[in-house]
Amino acid sequence: MAATGTRTFQNFIGGEWVDAASGATFESTSPATGEPIGTFPLSGPEDVDRAVEAAKAAYEEWRLVPAPARGEILYRFGALVREHKDELALLMSREMGKVLAEAGGDVQEAIDMSFYMAGEGRRLFGQTTPSELRNKFNMSVRMPIGVIGVITPWNFPIAIPSWKIAPALVCGNTVVFKPATDTPALGERFVELLVEAGVPAGVVNVVHGGGGAVGERLVQHPDVPVITLTGSRETGVAVMRSAADNLKHVHLELGGKNAVIVLDDADLDLAADGIIWSAFGTSGQRCTAASRVIVHRKVYGELQSRLVAAAEKLRLGPGWEADTDVGPVINDRALEKIHSYTGIGRDEGATLLTGGEVARGDGLERGFFYRPTIFGDVEPGMRVAQEEIFGPTTALIPVQDTDEAIRVANGVRFGLSSSIFTRDVNTAFRAMRDLVTGITYVNAGTIGAEVHLPFGGMKETGNGHREAGQAALDVFTEWKSIYVDYSGKLQRAQIDNAE
Repeated sequence: MAATGTRTFQNFIGGEWVDAASGATFESTSPATGEPIGTFPLSGPEDVDRAVEAAKAAYEEWRLVPAPARGEILYRFGALVREHKDELALLMSREMGKVLAEAGGDVQEAIDMSFYMAGEGRRLFGQTTPSELRNKFNMSVRMPIGVIGVITPWNFPIAIPSWKIAPALVCGNTVVFKPATDTPALGERFVELLVEAGVPAGVVNVVHGGGGAVGERLVQHPDVPVITLTGSRETGVAVMRSAADNLKHVHLELGGKNAVIVLDDADLDLAADGIIWSAFGTSGQRCTAASRVIVHRKVYGELQSRLVAAAEKLRLGPGWEADTDVGPVINDRALEKIHSYTGIGRDEGATLLTGGEVARGDGLERGFFYRPTIFGDVEPGMRVAQEEIFGPTTALIPVQDTDEAIRVANGVRFGLSSSIFTRDVNTAFRAMRDLVTGITYVNAGTIGAEVHLPFGGMKETGNGHREAGQAALDVFTEWKSIYVDYSGKLQRAQIDNAE
């Protein structure tokens, strides 16, 4: 493996660092400055096939390693990530664009997830139940499945791989990992630390390259029974269709169009802080970002003024600079998409309150920077209030009362995260019940999660599975029910117990 300083990287297959079979490469560059991060193999289907073959072979031994021993490797991995936290945060700031504090939070999630899933090595609970027959014992256990295809996005390039790979490994599966092409260096470093922690050859493999060549082959490969993907709704639908012929288990975490509700009894200072963080943290490039703010008309004008003033104070710049509040968006395609929605919002009749332009000057010309953007007087059916923009843009929607607020919040195709600011405990509990989202916050923004609770959404945000917590284990295991009859005679359930 070449040193990081040479900016040349390879795939990791079967315990060896190797180039793509074709010899083709691609570059990773910083979205803040355009500086090169590294050169990576532009892999193809033959590279995926080799990685799957290695993972399939390694599975036969890895599944027999006692789960506590698998957990110990994850614990060592978590300790290594913690040891290298500052290094990883700086690399993330340079390759993905996050502000250093946010990048450190991303890395911390991987630490937390690794330690949590390491503990599952001594749990992985099944169930025991009484039998309906005498001298018979019943139990259920979790069984590993095989090779897991892991496809991750660029916006959480250390945290999200940990959400998928840590539970997959502790359950006894092996992995073929395709990091996002915008953040391959972070995916590579993740695997390097897993290897250093003691993951055996073939148990984790990384194949760099695009979704069309690497991702599609991984989804279609007959020896990959499980695909776990975080990405766009459109990609998720394509993956489900492609995986259908082999009846693969498909786990999808997709888009969001998340709303913060601010009622007339809310603490407006707290609400404004939560909205600014949720709308513009990570430059709005989170599936949980607050791209809608649903505000009671009584406090609409006051909250609007506070939000505009706060947004205009945010400093744009490279994420590694100490005084930066908002970093770049990931690439020029993202920049174009975000700016196109500014035009859409204007055309629909929304009021552009601030932002709405590509940021220039002050050394920002080399990067992909967009000014924090707030639209006012937005109608719930407008495209800026319905479609995922995935950038630093949020829409203020005035409403008359709590009923209308909840109705508007639920009136989108996604159902990932929601938030309500209110001092009324009765209203808060009603919102907790009635908001159709997988995550609901009370008196906090829409972003942020803890690894010991399930993460995921309803409606078109996914296909019903969850990451993190105990729920994650259901993605990476099959249930096996076991009956032990020690009566010494044939006993027929539902027949011999009928009397």
